[in-house]
Formats: sequence, structure tokens, C-alpha cells
Amino acid sequence: MYQRILVAVDGSRSSALAVDQAIILARASGADVKALFVVDDSDLFFDMRYRDSTDLLKQVMTHGQEILVRTVDRFQAAGILCVTGLIERTNSRGLIADTIAAEADKWRADLIVLGTHGRRGIRRLVMGSVSAGVVRRTRLPVLLARSEAEH
Repeated sequence: MYQRILVAVDGSRSSALAVDQAIILARASGADVKALFVVDDSDLFFDMRYRDSTDLLKQVMTHGQEILVRTVDRFQAAGILCVTGLIERTNSRGLIADTIAAEADKWRADLIVLGTHGRRGIRRLVMGSVSAGVVRRTRLPVLLARSEAEH
């Protein structure tokens, strides 16, 4: 059974479903859990209307910390100890999956749990799929919690 579960969170419905699954598995196996939020700052460089990217980056990091606090609260309510990690990354969007996979290796996880947004067609092509990227980049088992496409 799994002993170290890394759950990637982003505040979305699919992320909440991933936390649900991680709670079930952690309860069943007594696993340690780490909730991870990766700051996606790639949009800051594409939105030329916003001039102070430092301020916006601080807001995104604060949002990530709030998501992690809510996630820890959910695990604590279920009687499960959860540590957190917030990773600020400054590279392109495509590296979010690399960051999650690398953190899972660094933390020595034996399972990665994350949500998938159910995007299809052009939205998937333009926005990419972090979950598919994680599956391609890791040697670990990955549990995907799928929600309907979010708008």
C-alpha cells in the first residue's frame, strides 16, 4: 500500500476531488501526505496590461498559501497529518508537470494524486494538460481525479 502520497492542488473542483481521493487512500494505508501548490506565473508574462508583475505574483502566492491552508484543514478534519509545499516557478507553463514530478521524487512519494480538468479540443491544445504531463514525466503511479470541464 502507499506510504507517501503527494497531492497537487490548485483550488479547482478537480483538485478538491483529488484531495478526496488522497484522504481515502491515506486513511486506508496510514500514508503520509504532502499537498503541493505550484505557482503558475506564466500568464504574468503574457498579459501586457498588467505592469507590476511582482505585485501580481505575490497575490498568486498568497492565493496558493490559502489553498494549502484549506487543504490541510480538510486532511486534519479527516484525522490525517498533511505537510505542504508551495513552489514558486518562473519558467514556462509546460514545466508545471516537471515541477510536480520532480517534487514527488524529491519527497520520495510513492503515489501522485491530482485532478484533471477534462478539457478537450482547442482548450486542451492551448492550455495543455498538466496531468498528462505528470503521467509522461514520472515513474510513479498517478491517480487522476477527473471533473467535468471547467469554464
